[in-house]
Amino acid sequence: MKNYQEMTREELRAEQARLTQAYSQLQAKGLKLNMARGKPGADQLELSQPMLDVMSSRSNCLSEGGVDCRNYGELLGIPEARRLFGDYMGVTPEETIVLGSSSLTFMYDCMARAMLLGVLGGGRPWGKYDKVKFLCPVPGYDRHFTICETLGIEMINVPLTEWGPDMDLVERLTAEDETVKGIWCVPKYTNPLGGSYSDEAVRRLAGLKPKAKDFRIFWDNAYAGHHVYEDTPVLNILDECKKAGNPDMAYIFGSTSKITFPGAGVAFFGASKANVDFTAKQLAAQAISWDKINMLRHVLFFQNADGIWAQLDKHAAILRPKFDAVLTALEDKVGGTGAGAWVKPKGGYFVTYIAMPGCAKRIVALCREAGLVLTDAGATHPYHKDPDDSYIRIAPSFPSPQELAAAMEIFCVCARLAAVERLLG
Repeated sequence: MKNYQEMTREELRAEQARLTQAYSQLQAKGLKLNMARGKPGADQLELSQPMLDVMSSRSNCLSEGGVDCRNYGELLGIPEARRLFGDYMGVTPEETIVLGSSSLTFMYDCMARAMLLGVLGGGRPWGKYDKVKFLCPVPGYDRHFTICETLGIEMINVPLTEWGPDMDLVERLTAEDETVKGIWCVPKYTNPLGGSYSDEAVRRLAGLKPKAKDFRIFWDNAYAGHHVYEDTPVLNILDECKKAGNPDMAYIFGSTSKITFPGAGVAFFGASKANVDFTAKQLAAQAISWDKINMLRHVLFFQNADGIWAQLDKHAAILRPKFDAVLTALEDKVGGTGAGAWVKPKGGYFVTYIAMPGCAKRIVALCREAGLVLTDAGATHPYHKDPDDSYIRIAPSFPSPQELAAAMEIFCVCARLAAVERLLG
């Protein structure tokens, strides 16, 4: 296929006419397709259906130590759940808190408590400063940015490379500015690029010498086990922080939201024992306990960390053909045109499409008008401001294979049409 950059204006106009006709035919089908978020498909949810049968009205609801999971208590989680999810995160049970169903909720809570009450070792609450800043690797996760924006925290873009954030910039910004209080990290697999942090990136993060003594690394390990093509190990941030003399600098977040049932899974938090004890005192003001029956249900279903990893292998087997379909469609229908590029992820839930500059919003709008809903262009950047208007996040997990094929036909026509329009001015 001829590169659009090499076409004459006459050739571009002819291509525009062909694509416009194809687009009109797609519109006429009246399709309603959605690839806006990384939702597990129905076939993935079926993997956890047997978990609903591990307990019954006659089941023993007692946790280790005789705690009745139907009642109040165990604010930090039942012992066997702390052990299970601690093993999964790579931390000890004493460094683990097992919570409700949402790690995102707990990230927001941690940020809000830091603003209102401060963190361990902090001189005063973050909210007492005239300005609070957070480093945000981009492209990144829109929900992280929403938390900061909601709480009035200024976000600073840091370029995300294949192997992690631009560490030269991170080291400089943290060393010179006391109001830089933390950094968002999705280490494995990055949202949305699907890469993994290198050993060097993790060690440099753990070894930061921030001017703010209450600086925190918000380590969102939501996709830690969600390999699709390649299971890439990432160094344990808590271990590296201890080695670097910063044992209290990292907060680790995770959940089973994409492993079992979104909205009905289990969330967990990992940090130093000192941070866990400090956080427990703050939590006591807002909660008495979490859903221990759900914790016990998950423990009985998985048995141990190996059970979690086995479940994740099953998810990968379902997701891989869907990712293949997206990448093949892009290669076959957009490849060679110069209309855009894309990143083959190692894991996670997204394929990142990098459109010709100035085209992302137009592509998303064209897709919507043809019946395909995508995440809004700009969501990969703070304040929804992608300076190049290029990044689009494609989520292949939820549609059926037939829906996915139809969705990618729409997407590829729209991507090419927007590029031709751009070149024609």
